[in-house]
Amino acid sequence: MVNNIENREHINIWINSIKDKILLAQTRASVKVNAEMLQLYWEIGSAILDAQQNKGWGVHIVDNLSENLKNNFPYSTGFSVRNLKYMRAFAKAYPHFPIVQVPLAQLENEEVQVSLAQITWYHHISLLSKVKDVTERAFYISETANNEWSRDVMLLQVKSDLYGRSGKTINNFTETLPKPQSDLAQSIFKDPYNFDFLSLTKKINEQEVERKLTEKITEFLLELGKGFAFIGRQYPIEVDDTDYRIDLLFYHTFLHSYVVVELKVGEFKPEYISKLNFYISAIDDNIRSNKDDKTIGLLLCASKSNIKVEYAMRGFENPIGVAAYELERMINEKLKDDIDKK
Repeated sequence: MVNNIENREHINIWINSIKDKILLAQTRASVKVNAEMLQLYWEIGSAILDAQQNKGWGVHIVDNLSENLKNNFPYSTGFSVRNLKYMRAFAKAYPHFPIVQVPLAQLENEEVQVSLAQITWYHHISLLSKVKDVTERAFYISETANNEWSRDVMLLQVKSDLYGRSGKTINNFTETLPKPQSDLAQSIFKDPYNFDFLSLTKKINEQEVERKLTEKITEFLLELGKGFAFIGRQYPIEVDDTDYRIDLLFYHTFLHSYVVVELKVGEFKPEYISKLNFYISAIDDNIRSNKDDKTIGLLLCASKSNIKVEYAMRGFENPIGVAAYELERMINEKLKDDIDKK
């Protein structure tokens, strides 16, 4: 009986290893097909640009090409006039396919190359129409690939201006964390955070915001970014025979650090930093293991004065970031859109 169970386990392990190989091969094939399709579309787009700009064939060449291609390749999709125009825009936007070269953030005279084949054609055509700046598009290409976003999720991040918010948290990471962890932490946290997925129409207390955030933990983790693992809300910790509760506790798998999040529904007050620092120290001494890096604190307020935050953070040795959050921006934008349509 024991041998039968062991054999069954070995067989299951063997079958799973083959399934893993199949999935890996399918992924590689999918990536290769996507790269080849993008290459083809870029070449078609480049040919259209050349025909119109150098041969002077005018706008009707796209209509003629579309009709011809659909007649000759009746079982192939993607040769509509609209898609051919996207190919032309794609080739014009990225003259050095298969990469786009953009300035590296925070470094002068440094550039980074971003592979265009990391995302699908449908991601690309959405970015081309929604994002005009090439550096910003490169940011969303990288983030989409790293986080494995669908096109809809990517567009939500574009609408929330993730590019403009990333790396904007006021913090002391440079002084309290070693490189490259300080640079990574700097890039992970943002300002402001967008919590309008809570669909709140009026102000509520901190506990209610916490509860709603944990009810919609999937959306919350998406807004926080890849790498955050939720540990608990009102997380209990004991210090000198006194019980305390941390608003929200996370672990970040890239930073290898606990992240203490304190949430305030009002304006920033300097004393909030001291309390957050206390919780960070408590986690470091009572929870953190030797394998974990320093615990990081994130204070989220409904509003803040950057000068007050900078003054309040001086002298603290624990890594702390302070950011605002928004609850109603999407609601206000919808109301504005409705008014504009009338």
